[in-house]
Amino acid sequence: MSKTNRRKFIGTAAVLAAGTAVAAATPLTAIPTTMENKYPIVHHVFFWLKNPDSKADRDQLVAGLKTLKKIETVRELHVGVVAATEKRDVVDTSWAVSELIFFSDLAGQAVYQTHPIHLAFIKNCSPLWSKVVVYDAVDA
Repeated sequence: MSKTNRRKFIGTAAVLAAGTAVAAATPLTAIPTTMENKYPIVHHVFFWLKNPDSKADRDQLVAGLKTLKKIETVRELHVGVVAATEKRDVVDTSWAVSELIFFSDLAGQAVYQTHPIHLAFIKNCSPLWSKVVVYDAVDA
């Protein structure tokens, strides 16, 4: 091995060792978590469409749900449709669209409930659904 290659090897090894030492010394609390305790209030809603085979109705409901992100107390919003996962007795695939919203606190969730954007969503999209189920949860 030439002196130049040996120096490059030693330099690279030193940088890697220093990076490993810094990573090992970083406390786990300094590493950001996903949403654990970040937004402790969860609002999960499942919708069943009156016309379950209508892609237009589903798309209209999805678009309506996405407007809820404009509400200032909504921290995170996920709108989804049934996933093509394996069939199991514990998996309910009878619904069509869901929304999952995260709030910082109960006051923010209360603002959301009476917010004009939420009320407009209900007015404009409620004719599309036959059933709605809501699950609200707080971190345990």
